[in-house]
Amino acid sequence: MLPLREWYFVRFDDSAIALQVNPPDGAAWEATIDWERIIRVCFKTGDWLESDEIYIFTDERPESYVIPTEAEGGQALWSKILARKLFDAELAIEAAATTNELFCSPP
Repeated sequence: MLPLREWYFVRFDDSAIALQVNPPDGAAWEATIDWERIIRVCFKTGDWLESDEIYIFTDERPESYVIPTEAEGGQALWSKILARKLFDAELAIEAAATTNELFCSPP
């Protein structure tokens, strides 16, 4: 199986996040998430065998977007989310010391 970073791509600029996903065993899809539409961010910690995951909720749909941090650009996105203060920095530090737990901001 191909690593996530070879088929899940995350890009962003000052106005939006762009997702381009080309799973090796499924249909390709794309999405754009405007920064101003984000209402909640959750972070699920993985373990040694699975990626941490970023859940982005917007006011445009009830489901979240799930972005693995192992995706190409995933770690940079997490840093940008913290820099934009969309997730509490102290909570991110607490989360970093755990496995298989979910943290949300706002709670």
